[in-house]
Amino acid sequence: MTLTIIGSGPGGYVAALKAARLGARVTIIEDKEVGGTCLNRGCIPTKSLVASVGALHTAKRLAEYGIDIQGEIHPNLSKMMERKDKIVATQVRGIRSLFKSWGITLIEGRGKVLTPGKVEARKKDGPTEVIETDKIIIATGSRPAELPMFPLDGEHILSSDHAVSINSIPKSLIIIGAGVIGCEFACIFRELGTEITMVEMMPRALSSEDDEIAALLQREFIKKKIKLFTGVTVDRVGRDDSGIHIYLHSGEELIAEKLLVSIGRAFNVENIGLEALGILKGARGEIVVNDRMETNIRGIYAIGDVTGGPLLAHVASKQGLVAAGNSCGKDTSMDYSVVPSGTFTSPEIGSVGLREHQAAEQGINVKVGRFQFRMLGKAHVIGEITGMVKILAGAASGKVLGVHIIGPHASELVHEGALAMQAGLTAEGIADMIHAHPTLSECIMEAAADVNGEATHTMKQ
Repeated sequence: MTLTIIGSGPGGYVAALKAARLGARVTIIEDKEVGGTCLNRGCIPTKSLVASVGALHTAKRLAEYGIDIQGEIHPNLSKMMERKDKIVATQVRGIRSLFKSWGITLIEGRGKVLTPGKVEARKKDGPTEVIETDKIIIATGSRPAELPMFPLDGEHILSSDHAVSINSIPKSLIIIGAGVIGCEFACIFRELGTEITMVEMMPRALSSEDDEIAALLQREFIKKKIKLFTGVTVDRVGRDDSGIHIYLHSGEELIAEKLLVSIGRAFNVENIGLEALGILKGARGEIVVNDRMETNIRGIYAIGDVTGGPLLAHVASKQGLVAAGNSCGKDTSMDYSVVPSGTFTSPEIGSVGLREHQAAEQGINVKVGRFQFRMLGKAHVIGEITGMVKILAGAASGKVLGVHIIGPHASELVHEGALAMQAGLTAEGIADMIHAHPTLSECIMEAAADVNGEATHTMKQ
């Protein structure tokens, strides 16, 4: 069986490896660099910068740990970028090595579906090739959305792609959009000393998160002196020698050296052959697929951001496994009921499952348990006491329906909650399991116990 994949991001390259393991002869076409947005311009670059500013934050507090240092500590942006680029290059080489190991053919160029059995590859260096194939997977991903009001130039008005390669620390920065990407960059640049102002049209930052979690992050923004305007829209944008001018509908004017636009993602569906084949697209331009990741054209699959589902690398990878399996004759389907997510702000956020406001909207009766990190010995040991764990359980069943964490290592800790949901465990079951001491995971145990009012380290009411 032959399989051709267009796009080598976290969906495409994982699908290629899965299909190769299943015995398929795989060709993958990539017009930029293997690893896609996640590896080259998204997840890995931003988290590399998060790690650098996290180290900077700790270094500034070394006296709290009993360590004396001489002189002031300053960030070196060029070295941070150098480190980030080295990490990305290492991961890119790793994917290319995996392709060679599994006999996957990589064509560097632009792919286009001609028929259900033919794909055109316009090579970067070489002639155009038409590949005959049994099955096709489209994994072309997404890019930062653009609006005419915010003409991206890479110097004064930036997208997230530009921000991960910026060559100087701006004195001031306005961020349009307080979603995951906007909030992460706000924390990165604020730690570097940039004055941050955020503008969000929704009533609060991180509108997709649980209300309490988002509210706690907003309080931390106040402590960090990050200005946040919510429930407002932008009327117009101007630029002069004094910087970027943002005129809000509320009548306020904001001025900063640079502007970062973080207003969502656009799907890469142009010029890849969808219209000629009659492949269905949704209202937002996304490729429509079923739970087997197959389009309306038999034998043609689509995965990752281009399908418009949760725009998360790990979701794309799982979709890639499903599509690759089905293209090789298996019968598997996607299950989105348990999808953990991490937001790498300061403090960090990890979430999975139902939010409390969603439970109310859906008429689901829940019991809620909470526990603060400041009540843990381990949190004090590492000097990170801000945050909490919040667990939602079915009022009648006691089964865990959602786990939401803000605090140290939240993106790692949330997987205990995800596993509990996957296995159908109750909050009581988590609370009954012995957790090692001293660890941050004890916060999950205590929050689970608090669902039934039985947390150990709480004051008598």
